Amino acid sequence: MSATTDLILERRQIRRRLAFWRIAAIIAIVAAVIAMIPRTIGSGRDDHLARIRVDGMIFDDLLRDQILSELAELERVKGVIVHINSPGGTVAGSEALYEGLRKVAAQKPVVAVMSEAAASGGYITAIAADHIVARGNTLTGSIGVIAEIPNIVGLMEMLGIDVTRVKSAPLKAEPSFTTRPGAAVLIAEQALIDDTFVWFKDLVAERRGLAGSALDEVTDGRVFTGRQALTLGLIDAIGDEETARDWLAENRDLPVDLDVVDYDWSESPLPWPMGLLEESLASFMPSRPVLSPGLRLYAIIQ
Repeated sequence: MSATTDLILERRQIRRRLAFWRIAAIIAIVAAVIAMIPRTIGSGRDDHLARIRVDGMIFDDLLRDQILSELAELERVKGVIVHINSPGGTVAGSEALYEGLRKVAAQKPVVAVMSEAAASGGYITAIAADHIVARGNTLTGSIGVIAEIPNIVGLMEMLGIDVTRVKSAPLKAEPSFTTRPGAAVLIAEQALIDDTFVWFKDLVAERRGLAGSALDEVTDGRVFTGRQALTLGLIDAIGDEETARDWLAENRDLPVDLDVVDYDWSESPLPWPMGLLEESLASFMPSRPVLSPGLRLYAIIQ
């Protein structure tokens, strides 16, 4: 009786193993099929406007850049409306987003619509557009660059903690939160800020046609309301998406009743149920980190 029971249990275990590997094989085959499907967006739609949203902090995003590149080439997309609600982000991430939108603008009209805030890196995003619309009380501007490095030297001294550092050169890995920055470190750090700020300021001058005292007035780092920004030449109109659509109709001959389709790079461009399967498979893989360690220059509202 015991031998028979053992045999039955062994057969059940074999069946379970076979079932597991069958399921694994099916998942692998479906994943391979998904990988061969062209990841294009907007196929099968009539002529329309694309609506994209830039919300929260701006970082580098390869999927976002890919979708912007595809938007630029889609014939059915006649124009793009960019809704911005962002206090800024990293300079490099904002630069990448700006360049992606300029590639789109080279192929079709792009209008930016500011929400609660479109400052610093958010404003870099806005000036990539051909026309900028903001609410009267939108917070914008904050044109500048900042790098903040916490320093815990005082706390370490109080706790009796010492850090020994051996470096190849005095400015390697500086500034550090475990040492007080010397004059040479601060000079080098300021040079980074100044170089990036010149790039930002030149971008504003080029895209908004500002120079001299008019440019200096808007690039001292302060924040402006939409009404102030309009007077200073940082935006083109006070309004909302309807205002943006009216401009597209009047200046780019796009029908005011043209359909608007949302494009979101946080969602899978694959149709259901393949998109759902892709998400399920992704849940077993390491996610892409939003933040990475190390020094970053930020264009962000303070």
